[in-house]
Amino acid sequence: MEGYNFTQLANERKSANNFMENVEIKKEELEEIFKLVTLAPSCFNLQHARYIVLKDKEMKELFREKVCPQYKVHTASAAVLVLGDKMAYKDAERMYEPMKLLGILDNTAFAETVRSITALYESRGEEFMRDEAIRNASLSAMFFMLAAKEKGWDTCPMIGYDPKAAIKFFNIEDNLEPVMLITLGKEDVNNRRLRGYRKPVSEYVKII
Repeated sequence: MEGYNFTQLANERKSANNFMENVEIKKEELEEIFKLVTLAPSCFNLQHARYIVLKDKEMKELFREKVCPQYKVHTASAAVLVLGDKMAYKDAERMYEPMKLLGILDNTAFAETVRSITALYESRGEEFMRDEAIRNASLSAMFFMLAAKEKGWDTCPMIGYDPKAAIKFFNIEDNLEPVMLITLGKEDVNNRRLRGYRKPVSEYVKII
């Protein structure tokens, strides 16, 4: 199922409600997917998204017991927790340093870029920082699901889990905001649901 063009990819990707049990995804396969995810867009290239991937069976079962009781977690090859960094702006200097070293930014432009990013985030406050973490991690998560499908894996984004329990389970730092859970595996096509109703373009798009 590899080698989609985007139209094929968009048509084939759907939320998988049932996975084939005992299908393992190798660490190398996950790394290939995440290499593509690094190309996802983010505000100021701050790359707010963080991921915790559970593929160990015993840990998945414990996670299912403590955080997300859904059966999909049991059958999935991996459960992927998507997080957003509310303090991503504090990494601006490190993220833009390579551009200075390559001569794309001179010292003045580099300093002004870092200053303006910091000023924007700190002037708009904690609510903005949280919103940005969720916005940008969500863009990355969609990229992850498309990249996974291109590599032959099916996914399902989920909010049916306990974020506070997830924070406790993984001992997640205060700056990281749980955004969604994504189960990943090989869909059991014998139990596939039909795709839900999709609105016609004219119902949700206004072109002026």
